[in-house]
Amino acid sequence: MKKREYSKEELEQMELMRHSASHVLAAAVIKYFEKEGEIVKLGIGPAIEHGFYYDFDLPRKLTNEDLPEIERIMEEIKEAGESFEHRMLSKEDAVNMLTERGQLYKVELANDLEDNELSFYKSGVIDDLCRGPHVADTSKIGAFKLTSIAGAYWRGDEKRPMLTRIYGVAFPTPEELKEHLDWLEEAKARDHRKLSKELDLFMFSKFGPGFAFRLPKGEKLWQLMVNYWRQMHEDAGYVEINTPIMLKKELWEKSGHLKNYAEKMYFAKTGDDEDFSYCIKPMNCPGGILVYKNSLKSYRDLPLRVGELGLVHRYESSGEMSGLLRVRQFTQDDAHIYMTEGQMKDELKKVLELTAKIYQDYQLEIDHIELCTKPEKSIGSDEQWALAEKVLEEVLEESGIEYQINPGDGAFYGPKIDFHLSDSIGKTWQCGTVQLDFAQPDNFELEYVSESGERKRPVMIHRVIYGGIERFIAIILENFAGKFPMWLSPVQIKIIPITRKHQKYANDVAEKLKEAGLRVQVDKREERMQAKIRDAQMEKINYMLIVGDKEMEHGGVAVRSRDEKDLGLMKTEDFIAKAQGEVENKE
Repeated sequence: MKKREYSKEELEQMELMRHSASHVLAAAVIKYFEKEGEIVKLGIGPAIEHGFYYDFDLPRKLTNEDLPEIERIMEEIKEAGESFEHRMLSKEDAVNMLTERGQLYKVELANDLEDNELSFYKSGVIDDLCRGPHVADTSKIGAFKLTSIAGAYWRGDEKRPMLTRIYGVAFPTPEELKEHLDWLEEAKARDHRKLSKELDLFMFSKFGPGFAFRLPKGEKLWQLMVNYWRQMHEDAGYVEINTPIMLKKELWEKSGHLKNYAEKMYFAKTGDDEDFSYCIKPMNCPGGILVYKNSLKSYRDLPLRVGELGLVHRYESSGEMSGLLRVRQFTQDDAHIYMTEGQMKDELKKVLELTAKIYQDYQLEIDHIELCTKPEKSIGSDEQWALAEKVLEEVLEESGIEYQINPGDGAFYGPKIDFHLSDSIGKTWQCGTVQLDFAQPDNFELEYVSESGERKRPVMIHRVIYGGIERFIAIILENFAGKFPMWLSPVQIKIIPITRKHQKYANDVAEKLKEAGLRVQVDKREERMQAKIRDAQMEKINYMLIVGDKEMEHGGVAVRSRDEKDLGLMKTEDFIAKAQGEVENKE
């Protein structure tokens, strides 16, 4: 099931409603704790996609058992139709009032604002520092439900207090709310962390938070994806390199990463050094640039397309990590293309085409594409940035690709095109990125010899398609709900002998399948046939081949799919042809 789509105007109205719902949540929590005589200290309460949340510093810890009563109080406030009354206070009066009420987090927010007058909205028991706007009164909020409780550091800082965050969802009608809650249940069933554990793909350990361990089936999936990537890139004219994961500090100073990216980097000391000597790479670009500089290139060598499946490390706080979606170690399917200015458009178009083809093979739709422009932290001249943004814009338009502008979200060395994908239930993911870079070639003094014999500066494209392989695995795991197509399944076929006397025939069939390049296991356990079938379906194996007297007599197999479809008796050779066709066609 996919999410319902809304117009821009509908989304704007829902954001207003959800923001108002967050105020009602704050009022309900205040009322909930009234009987305990303690102050509820308010943090922030914005609207978010699908709903809202509010952060609280509470007298005691809340659990999910508290939510129904808080939700009941919210319903009372909604039914009362309390209006949202707006007023302006001088900054001094606002800070004094908030201080008297013990709302220290709001005092901090008020002091950080540069305005001389601050905006407040009052509704019932809550009188909140807020820019607004809101719906006319609480009766206009629509249908809502509180969904979960989480911890959240104040202002996202691990050194600040941990607050209690209550999440909720809100929609205009009960029917739309139910649709969304059903969608959430489907998303929960597809959660890659749950599926990864059920299918024995990956594990995590307290000895390496944020570092994924690939189990045998996860490693096989990894290899299948890497082999596919390598074949696609070899066919597209790429060569592959590998660069060290740790390089000297001076390189990262030169590249600008220490100035613009240090908070995400890991560092390493040598011997008794007081300061770090090496940086563990968060990106592959500087190492790839050193490879380019290893020999002087001619215009005949360009465009030079260089791929690298590079292992990178980035520090993510504990609150940012999320299974395989946000890890501290991952492999980027990186590539750098070195070219002349005259080759830029053709190379960019080829990258866009390759990226679209790979997503198509993984059955992922492109939801939207963003053109991300110059950020606050950047290197390179204004002229280089203007030209790079102009080229990307023209390539998108000449390719007939619709796009959105995301101002200020480019890489620090160049603007980029970001691919946002949509999976089978409508969840969106940002994966591929294509960056056009004039700055690093200048920074590292890259050169090639032109047709006239002059030394000239190449232009670079940085690009990933998977993004991080770990993250991409999480995405496709949820997209397929663990039911991988044949070409991606770590185990495609499980052969189930009915009794022990059929074991040898099962092994003989398995050998024929393996010789045909198929991935197969024989279930040799002393279990009932139905139990073996059920277990294979739980493992989401594509096909179960049951073999007994009848199958031995006919030289065939009884074929059953994981979706409980009985495909009947087939000659072994016919099944092999069917399976090979599914793999080849990526069905």
